[in-house]
Amino acid sequence: MRGPSLVLLAIASFSVSGCLAKTALDVATAPVRVASKAVDLATTSQSEADEKRGREIRKREERLGQLQRERDKSDKACLNGDRRACDRSSALNAEIQLLLPQVPVEPER
Repeated sequence: MRGPSLVLLAIASFSVSGCLAKTALDVATAPVRVASKAVDLATTSQSEADEKRGREIRKREERLGQLQRERDKSDKACLNGDRRACDRSSALNAEIQLLLPQVPVEPER
């Protein structure tokens, strides 16, 4: 009766020591994992920066297209004698001129 309990005690001690070693390793490496995660969250990869820049450029291009369509409508109304449309067309043109330098020009092929 005493023999089997000693065997179980020996097996249990080995399994507990493995758990303790794993826990000790986890505790020792936790600060490194936390620090590396914080650095990863704080920095932006090149691909993330490129995606963000692409989104910003697309938004500016969309806004430029919208302004040009509105200006074309205002120009048409201005030619028909609508004075307010002429003023609106001038304001839209000024906004377009401010936006144009921010939109990159693609080279012709």
